[in-house]
Amino acid sequence: MIKVIITQAVISKGYDNKPAVNITRTNELLAVRFRIGKRVYDSKAENNTRWLNYSVKGFGPICDRIEKMQLKEGSFVNLIGRLDEEVWEDQKMHEKKSAPVIILEDIEYASSGGKSKDNEQGTSQNTGRAANAGNPAPSATANAGNTYSGFTGYEPFGGNSFFDQN
Repeated sequence: MIKVIITQAVISKGYDNKPAVNITRTNELLAVRFRIGKRVYDSKAENNTRWLNYSVKGFGPICDRIEKMQLKEGSFVNLIGRLDEEVWEDQKMHEKKSAPVIILEDIEYASSGGKSKDNEQGTSQNTGRAANAGNPAPSATANAGNTYSGFTGYEPFGGNSFFDQN
């Protein structure tokens, strides 16, 4: 088995105007199929990027989860699965063909893919908090009531820390 972890993948548009996420329900089988794309850097390609595209399929309870997530074209997801090969026979030429497929084990939202006005305001508020994160901690006199006010930090056992650059 080859384990696959993909982050920030985009749910691809459905083929021939079909839905991007196809859930099949029968008496014995609950299955989901969709395609994902991931843009990667390639110095030889136009605009220095190219797309990796994979088919994804899942079975059982993961289908219910995907249905509740209401995934659609353009959704960004993180997923874990195993890489396999799907083999079928071409109906016109009657020859065997194969393609890689990811059998889904876990999936989660990576991001919504678009920015709303609320999201942009939240981002500006977060950057203000991040800027304040670099401010020094309150002085020891401000922590005088704290029983740990004399704590100076952890020291390495038996020599210098391997995190030191010297």
